[in-house]
Amino acid sequence: MNNNTKGLMITSLGAFIMSLESLFIKLSTISPLVFSFYLGIFMFFSMIATLLVKEGKNSIKVASVSFSILLFCATLMGSSNILFIAAIKTTTVANVVIIFGTTALFSALFAYLFYKERVGKNIFYASFFMFIGLFVIFSEKIELSGLKGNIYALICTIFFSIAFVLLTRYKDISRIALTAASGLVLAVIAFLMAENIVINFYNLFLVAGMGLLITPISRTMISNGTKYINASEVSLLMIIETIMAPIWVWLFLNEMASTNTFIGGAIILVTLIVNSIYSIRKN
Repeated sequence: MNNNTKGLMITSLGAFIMSLESLFIKLSTISPLVFSFYLGIFMFFSMIATLLVKEGKNSIKVASVSFSILLFCATLMGSSNILFIAAIKTTTVANVVIIFGTTALFSALFAYLFYKERVGKNIFYASFFMFIGLFVIFSEKIELSGLKGNIYALICTIFFSIAFVLLTRYKDISRIALTAASGLVLAVIAFLMAENIVINFYNLFLVAGMGLLITPISRTMISNGTKYINASEVSLLMIIETIMAPIWVWLFLNEMASTNTFIGGAIILVTLIVNSIYSIRKN
């Protein structure tokens, strides 16, 4: 198996597993902050254990590589996780994952702003249609909570995009250590903001399943995928999560997307697919 095939398989599976996150969040009956606190705790300990098993005595040395950048990216990713959970709780899953699906194009724009990376005309064209799709979704007449959820999802996407751009430059950063650090940041922020952290067994079971398995495994697989395939291919494969997440919620909770979400989402999905295929063919 060559590296490209390996990268495609790892990233695809990671995106598929990641699509289950929205369902677990929707099934919970606790606040986003309480969910975030326990999720961060489970993520931290599961990834620390993985790091110790994999690296042994070299764990501290591995985790300290480009430590300041690792800490900054962990803060961005931890914050984006809280916003993602809050968004899922306050608007439809379809809205959230479609908005989050624009990460690749935001990443291209930030790469240009931060590092003056050359941006092809396709990115400008794609960004134009992406913002049209976002405008259609945001223009929907929804309750204030739904609008807040859309805004949470947009800020979450921006934070994650910045972290993604930095990580493409710092490939030597341990993805396992990064996931552990982002879990710790997530727990600390949620603990400081939450009024209480009381949780029952049902919700603890859901958060444990997500924090010990779904989130760390999917994040690590997707991060490892970036070592073997380029950003355009990763972006194309992430559409698996964008499509599957609303399907899981529809199957188990009968949550349907609105007409505006279908229209705006279709514009964004087609834009992402065309742009990713163009980038892959060009490379």
